[in-house]
Amino acid sequence: MPKPPSSSDTRTESLSEASAKDRLTQNNPSAPRDQGRSKPPLTCHRQTPRQATSAVAFADAPPSPDDPLLDFTPVPHKQLRRNSITPDLQREFIAQLAATGIVKQAARRIGKSLEAIYKLRARPGAEGFRAAWEAALDRGVARLEDCALTRAIEGEERMVVSSGKVLGTETRHNEALVMFFLRNRLPARYGSGELRPGHPAYDALKAQLRAEWEQEKYDERHSEENRAANYKFFNDLRERWKKEWELEREMEERKNGAPGPTRTGTPLGTRF
Repeated sequence: MPKPPSSSDTRTESLSEASAKDRLTQNNPSAPRDQGRSKPPLTCHRQTPRQATSAVAFADAPPSPDDPLLDFTPVPHKQLRRNSITPDLQREFIAQLAATGIVKQAARRIGKSLEAIYKLRARPGAEGFRAAWEAALDRGVARLEDCALTRAIEGEERMVVSSGKVLGTETRHNEALVMFFLRNRLPARYGSGELRPGHPAYDALKAQLRAEWEQEKYDERHSEENRAANYKFFNDLRERWKKEWELEREMEERKNGAPGPTRTGTPLGTRF
């Protein structure tokens, strides 16, 4: 007579089915965990897909050809060779860099080495290529921030293990990651209250105060009051020099007993 399955066997079988579903989800990250949520399709760039346990292990789709990111001036070549990085390859590299956020991965996808890519970046006339490079990295950093924010809000699913057996799963939230986002997104409410050099809020406030101070100085220099004061100062100085010159000429005439030679054209400020 067959033995009916026990509750432990039933639980082990259900956990095995859940583990099999998790492995299928890891191998196919585009498949949603539940039918009520839809996620954009991602591509795993790990050599072993089952090791891709983090969202950052997957790459976004490259930007479309009409994306403004790819509208840059390629690095010119005096004479194209067989192994030259052509303008089409340069745009393909920028597209792959925006998708992966990793220079090595993007260079590998276009079949070029890191040395060749960095030599191209350092060449004269590569200003547009370098600007597109930095913009593509910014997209990768934004994707990394989105992944971290998702982990902070939704948490991570972790296995519960006891005595070498998997009992189930639970969702854990990283409190340190949550506070990191709150302090940086809302520093006025969740910050430490101390502004120090290097802090984004400190640098922004310093730049704002300096700009206001320079604007005040500029307005003061070009104000009507300051202009009138400058005119008055130079007019008084000219009148003083004129009186001193007339006094010197009168003393010289008295000394010689006759009118001395005129000094027309002599700079008034010669003595100073």
